[in-house]
Amino acid sequence: MQYRTSPTTLNQLVGSDAAALVVIAPLAVVAAVLVVRGHPAGPVLGGSIGVYAVYTYAQVVIGQEYLRLPGNVEYWFPLLLAIFVLAEAATVLSWLAIPSDLPRFSRRVERAAAVALLGSAAFLSLGLHFPTMLTAWDDPSSMTEYVSSPTPFWMVKLMDLGILVPVALIVGIGLLAGADWAGRVVYPLLTAYTCLTISVASMAVVMVLRADPDASLALAAGFLVLALLFVGLTVVLYRPLWRADASGRRATSEDGRTS
Repeated sequence: MQYRTSPTTLNQLVGSDAAALVVIAPLAVVAAVLVVRGHPAGPVLGGSIGVYAVYTYAQVVIGQEYLRLPGNVEYWFPLLLAIFVLAEAATVLSWLAIPSDLPRFSRRVERAAAVALLGSAAFLSLGLHFPTMLTAWDDPSSMTEYVSSPTPFWMVKLMDLGILVPVALIVGIGLLAGADWAGRVVYPLLTAYTCLTISVASMAVVMVLRADPDASLALAAGFLVLALLFVGLTVVLYRPLWRADASGRRATSEDGRTS
């Protein structure tokens, strides 16, 4: 597969593919095994990977510079379409399979998740997208990424500012207000954001390693720290699910001995 995009965007796609191969694919296998075992964390993790894949592969398909730059990615469209449809199915079916009685975590963890989501929304909008958007309006020639590949530039802004940021704001505010629906949504949502953060951190690292003109060592370090924070918070969120599964197994075992 040869992407029809600029070297800068290609570095980002290579980083995204590396994260998908090393991190996301193994997590998908883990989710499948957990679902087969009936573990409550299975559908939560599966739905998160579905959200990640829908977001990522929509950009892979739409964000190419077709007819303008060389490549052959359009011949791989059936494969990318299959991944996209399977990701949609995983998202919907996993959400339907998530237990209605998910354990609630402590109020402190709930606030930490809310701060993480609201902080991510602020960083994406104020720290990442608005400044580059202003530069694109005022002096577009100063940005290699924009001049070489304007399509993915605006595609990412549309999806981040139109989907990720509003959802993070809504769920974050819901968590602070103690809404029951937010406590249910935050499990798959925060896990999906963790996967996306890992992917973006991988992109930034690849750009630095390849001496990309738009690379930023500070940005790469920031994304790595953010990814580690999200991973840690996600692990904390999943602890009640593991405890609930262990309690359910003990109860089943005791019922069997009683009978």
